[in-house]
Amino acid sequence: MITFWQQENNKLIHLEQDQLDLGKKTWIDARSVTREDIKVLEEEYHVSEEHILDILDQDEMSRIEPDDEYTLFIFRLPIFNPENDVPYLTIPLGIVLFPDKIITICWTDCEVLKDIASNRIKNNSIEDFATFILKIMSRTDISFLRYLKEINRRTITIQGELQMSVKNNELIQLFNLEKSLEYFTTSLKSNQLFIEKFYKTKTLRLDEDQKDFLDDIAIDNRQAIEMTDIYSNILSGMMDAFASVISNNLNIVMKRLTVVSLVLNVPTLIVSFFGMNIQLPFANSGWIGTICVSSICLIGTFLASLLLKDKPVKEKRKKKKKRKYEN
Repeated sequence: MITFWQQENNKLIHLEQDQLDLGKKTWIDARSVTREDIKVLEEEYHVSEEHILDILDQDEMSRIEPDDEYTLFIFRLPIFNPENDVPYLTIPLGIVLFPDKIITICWTDCEVLKDIASNRIKNNSIEDFATFILKIMSRTDISFLRYLKEINRRTITIQGELQMSVKNNELIQLFNLEKSLEYFTTSLKSNQLFIEKFYKTKTLRLDEDQKDFLDDIAIDNRQAIEMTDIYSNILSGMMDAFASVISNNLNIVMKRLTVVSLVLNVPTLIVSFFGMNIQLPFANSGWIGTICVSSICLIGTFLASLLLKDKPVKEKRKKKKKRKYEN
């Protein structure tokens, strides 16, 4: 879907194509693009088919590529899709910069462009394309940092569920979060190279304020890279530790089942004696035999309960000796 936006009273206004003021700069937003949208971008705006395919490639890395009529910027964004097994992913955003208009192309919907279109970003203006692109980059870093905190919170929640688990569901969730962190690491490092190239681009001349803003963006991006590395290392160690915990919990369950099966075998073994065609002890003693068998079963049950009972861990507390100092 292609939408058209222009600046009015310091706000972005959605307009139809025939309502555009040709004397103003225009933002053309192409999200969740279809084949018809691709055809429009190629025929009306002369965007190269090769560049469009690069933007729609999910694995395309960040880069800056000048062309005869425009300059192509590709920058990776984070997205959240709870329906996927791997909920946090990254996608490429293509920015096609013309002298009088700027086109953003993305194969799916994304929160960064939603925030821009809804005027949630302060002091945003398409009259200055350099500032407009910097705002997109800054919002991208904010999204990365927010999603990283969400991943950390979900990891803590799963950690609590894992302590008494004997299944693999929680480990699979941690594995999917680890894959998300790997995607984040690759994309953030690619974006870091993009930022370094953005300093040197000749298409946009940055003033001192914009350079300072770009420095802040680079700092946030490096912070996101460090956070991703830390969370990834913690998650890997946690998965190894809890794999051992699950194995240990399973061993405890198997131990209890073994004890129960042994207890059940005792009366079965005793009863089987009475099915033999031989003289049995206490055969002519009335209730004595029944009392002996019942006693053995009760003793077996008591021993089984002792074996199944978890033994509390006794902590040795060291007594602190108080010393009296005399003046």
